[in-house]
Amino acid sequence: MNLMFNIYQETNLNPFSKDYALVNQIRRASISIPSNIAEGIERDGNRELINFLYIAKGSCGELRCQLHIALRLNYLRSDRFQELYNLAAEISRSLNKLIKYLQESELKGKKYK
Repeated sequence: MNLMFNIYQETNLNPFSKDYALVNQIRRASISIPSNIAEGIERDGNRELINFLYIAKGSCGELRCQLHIALRLNYLRSDRFQELYNLAAEISRSLNKLIKYLQESELKGKKYK
């Protein structure tokens, strides 16, 4: 959620806020990360959770690409870019670790007992 809030703060600033297409896309990617994690958890089964974690991880990659675009368009300072990029990369690594743990776990969730 912190990453999403940070993205919203940055995209409210000029000149970034004037690029409506990129603002919409980067916000959607940042919203997709916690939303897919939450949806996966609500499914009560590891297989579905893993699927939604992969979608969230994909959104992290999409967001990192969009951060590069924003940097090249001078919408972000390099230090702010690096902070947001590192946070997105950290989330992606954490999701990957969780996916591997769930894949190896004997527990399969309420839905698949």
